[in-house]
Amino acid sequence: MSVFEYTAKKLSISSWIWIHSRKSSLKNTILAQPLKTKPTFNLLQPARKWLNQIKVHNPKQAHYLCQLIPAQCPFERDIKIFGHTLLHIPPLCKLNPFYEETVALRFRAMCYLADECGEDISAYC
Repeated sequence: MSVFEYTAKKLSISSWIWIHSRKSSLKNTILAQPLKTKPTFNLLQPARKWLNQIKVHNPKQAHYLCQLIPAQCPFERDIKIFGHTLLHIPPLCKLNPFYEETVALRFRAMCYLADECGEDISAYC
């Protein structure tokens, strides 16, 4: 047995024991403290859940979703007059509460077209 193999075995065993003892001590600490969380109600959660549950199962539907949902944020603009930038409008997509869900839906549609239908999706990139 080489020095490297011996050291690697000792390190992996000792780190495993340390993690195990740390988890058990954290578990005891967490159980000893009462939970102090406020129940929150998110009004947008049902719509987010609905968007995440949409299944793409039709090539026509997938093409429509890829055309409807833009690949990049369309709102970022530079307003220029005579070559000088007067105003910069930052991307506002992150302010959209359904931004991540719509991007995920577009990604699922593109994956369906590429994987299931075997189509070229470079037109949507």
